[in-house]
Amino acid sequence: MPSIQTYLSPAKVNLFLRVLRKRADGYHDIMSLMQPISLYDEISLDIREGRGISIECDNISIPVDRTNLAFKAAEAFFKTTGINNKAIIKIKKRIPVAAGLGGGSSNAATVLMALNELTSLNLSANDLAKIGLAIGSDVPFFLVGKPCLAKGRGEILEPVELPKFWYVLINPGFPVSTQWVYRNLNLTKNIENININISKVSKNIVAIQRLLINDLEAVTLRKHYEIQELKDALLALDATGALMSGSGPTVFGVFLNKGKAKKAFEQIKKDRRFKDMAVFIAQGL
Repeated sequence: MPSIQTYLSPAKVNLFLRVLRKRADGYHDIMSLMQPISLYDEISLDIREGRGISIECDNISIPVDRTNLAFKAAEAFFKTTGINNKAIIKIKKRIPVAAGLGGGSSNAATVLMALNELTSLNLSANDLAKIGLAIGSDVPFFLVGKPCLAKGRGEILEPVELPKFWYVLINPGFPVSTQWVYRNLNLTKNIENININISKVSKNIVAIQRLLINDLEAVTLRKHYEIQELKDALLALDATGALMSGSGPTVFGVFLNKGKAKKAFEQIKKDRRFKDMAVFIAQGL
């Protein structure tokens, strides 16, 4: 009998992102504070007798071949465990694509966790993380499913307690290649002495504002000046701070309560400057 289950696949924001150095393997060592948020894709997984993996998606810009990270996750899970089944994966996309919000990595992590559950194999968190890291640097974070301080490529994760901030996110509608951003990053500055005091990041507005740093923002901003305009718009609507997430181009404003976030969200939606952009309101998880 087919076994169909549906799972929520959350986006994330980077509240802090410093790039420390380029590694010999071509990746970069980073330090980042990430929080999953209540902006979700929906993934339905159908496990049947037979072999093979198929992907269906309601967004035609998403590849449905083996380049899809959800496909890679299922393929890697089957290869690692030796299970021979057919997996039919249906993705309802709400997270913007190539947007700095980790949608693809989240989908991959969700598929790994779902397959682990549906096959009753109960692989350990470490085993899933090893599979996930081979797919993408952010996949291990989504497997943890809570705010984390990430180091290394992003796989060295320290779960932390963060307030459930409210966010208003604006995606300008064009994709940004993470690879392009890292290729154009200037790493000549000295950023060895980095210290994040998570305990101060609660209702302390100054601490939150000081936290909001993203080394990748300047690279994307050089090509897409709209990033600064979006930040300015959110700050003008009483956001405590605003920042580009990941390699962009999505910009988020941080709000300490739902009321202020909802008011800003409604104002942005009415503003004709943003009529062709995707705007979301979400809460930190």
